[in-house]
Amino acid sequence: MTAPAAPSLFDTPALNGVPLRNRLVVAPMTRISATDTGVPTEAMRRYYAGFARGGFGLIVSEGIYTDRAYAQGYPGQPGLTDTQQAQGWRRVVDTVHQAGGRMVAQLMHAGALSQANRFRDDTVGPSAVQPRGRQLTAYGGTGAFRMPCAMDEAEILQAIEGFAQAARLARETGFDGVEIHGANGYLLDQFLNGHTNQRQDAWGGGIAQRMRMMLETIRAVRAAVGSDVIVGVRISQAKVNDFTYRWPEGADGAAAVFAAIAESGVDYLHVTEHEAWQPAFADGDASLVQHARRAAPGLAIVANGGLHEPARAAGMLALGATLVALGRGALANPDWPVRVRNQQPPRQFDAAVLAPLGNIKDAELAMRETGTASTA
Repeated sequence: MTAPAAPSLFDTPALNGVPLRNRLVVAPMTRISATDTGVPTEAMRRYYAGFARGGFGLIVSEGIYTDRAYAQGYPGQPGLTDTQQAQGWRRVVDTVHQAGGRMVAQLMHAGALSQANRFRDDTVGPSAVQPRGRQLTAYGGTGAFRMPCAMDEAEILQAIEGFAQAARLARETGFDGVEIHGANGYLLDQFLNGHTNQRQDAWGGGIAQRMRMMLETIRAVRAAVGSDVIVGVRISQAKVNDFTYRWPEGADGAAAVFAAIAESGVDYLHVTEHEAWQPAFADGDASLVQHARRAAPGLAIVANGGLHEPARAAGMLALGATLVALGRGALANPDWPVRVRNQQPPRQFDAAVLAPLGNIKDAELAMRETGTASTA
């Protein structure tokens, strides 16, 4: 028998029956370019359209706040909480679809890391623990994070329902699916992390028990969108406010987390690290993607982290990834799939695109519309 061919970045996989034109994904990136009321703008429509025209198979939106209570994290962050916001996203999604791409909405609750919220002046988290680090200046923050209030049972259930309602709106808006943001130190990650979750009730305990908030959110979202819509979840060790954080439970904790997610009914697991191929823990050689693959052998896995070089991206498929997500590489190369397929070297990322603020710049849009290769 002939051995099966090695997977290629330009294979055409499917997620929950939704076909993708390749294995390449645009990673979620906060760009604070919505209106003051969270409505996606024309600049955002043009920004996402550039990735679709550039050949990416799947685009994950920036983090979208999910309720009118405590979810919003940044000024200029888009939401999915009302008709106006949904109509704005419909224009974005329709343009992506017209260009041959697929798009999922990343649903996010900032929790204790909220830097700006038009609905509230205070913040909440699983416990009253002040976040480490400083607010992100690229997204309008200054100084230390505020001390959050510990969420009561009603507030926890309200947050879960916010995810579910935002997911319903995402489906009605035309998104191909949703990604639940359980990474980077935001609310669901705060419940998972033993430093920020010091609860003594049913929402706290060991790492398996601290998964409850994420698993209940996954169940609510799946019930809201039905069985035929893509549902994914994003996981990381590092936080936006604690870049070097590693799970103290190590490989055993990773196995527990990934096995629970595999059993939850999601369609994919999005694993993000600074450099996705590096060992996840000091006492072993396996990357976090490899740990995920061992614990979730049948689940689609998206690898993210420093994969802008084509050989490095392709190498993640051999380590167990199903799809490869690019952040900085996609910002520098909205046409990365076309360039690589045409054997053109990717452009280098210029950090100035995110300075002094991380909003979408006119120069980016001009590059997308005049310098991006056509997929035709």
